Amino acid sequence: MNPQEILLKEIRQIIGNETSINEAISNVLQISYDASHRRISMKSKFSIEETVALCQEYGISMDNLFQQNDSLIVEKTKSIKTQADFKNYFEKSKQFLSDFNPAETILYYSAKDIPMNYTVAGTLFSKFKFFIWFNLLTNKTATHFEDFVFDTAILNDTSALKQFFEHSKRVEIWNDTTINSSLQQIYYFFESGLLQYSNAKLLLQDVTEIIDTIEQKCQTNTPDFQLYHNELLILNNSVLFTSHQKLKFFLPYNALGYYATSDKNACLEQKEYIANQLSNSKSLNQSGKKDQKIFFNKMRQKIDFYSSKIDNYVVE
Repeated sequence: MNPQEILLKEIRQIIGNETSINEAISNVLQISYDASHRRISMKSKFSIEETVALCQEYGISMDNLFQQNDSLIVEKTKSIKTQADFKNYFEKSKQFLSDFNPAETILYYSAKDIPMNYTVAGTLFSKFKFFIWFNLLTNKTATHFEDFVFDTAILNDTSALKQFFEHSKRVEIWNDTTINSSLQQIYYFFESGLLQYSNAKLLLQDVTEIIDTIEQKCQTNTPDFQLYHNELLILNNSVLFTSHQKLKFFLPYNALGYYATSDKNACLEQKEYIANQLSNSKSLNQSGKKDQKIFFNKMRQKIDFYSSKIDNYVVE
């Protein structure tokens, strides 16, 4: 099949039999039914602009059209240099997910760090993570955390992202180091004099509450949340979104930046890789209380260790 035939086949699969492909293409491209029919019957060719518009509308990877199995065309989040760029980042994130119904979505999160859904929750820890990202991604001189002012409109933009995570089924893969970077960041800025003692202790309390919440979900075996403990791999914060009709894979390239693809083969390959990870991981939902306690107590011991470091630093 030529690229136009492949594109039409993909669109038919996505819209199903209940929707007229002639009507669908006419609406997306804002062309007449007759012009749409000529393209469907192959009497006319899609322009480059029309092809891109259809791929964007239906989340179709252009790799499928050109049949290059060893390369991908990916979307990329915009580089972050200003607070306006943060706003753009979260607006783009909402657009990425707009094709998915959270009630029909399973997302797989390979958690090198505490997953983003816990860091856009409106807590002090949320503000601290924005503070970290802003310092890592911009060339601004580091300020005191207490003096850091973040545009509230940006925080409001994260609520849709948080709601999506909360209403979809999540499968998170953690290991013993998942919380390490957040704890080290708290201590680093405290030791640097850029974070007050009282807030450092409150941030550790927020991390403890995240751990407590996750442990409770595991104990009640909440159907929309599954936690796996992997002792073999270094995780990478990649995320795979899956539903009956759509797949999307996000691969990080810096603190917040992601490459994103809807290429079916790439997403299915990642899904297979995740399945292998899960087979080599321990389900903490299905484990007995002893295994759950061992894992979560390790997390709390790490928090206590950094809490003691901070207390001892003050004493010294």
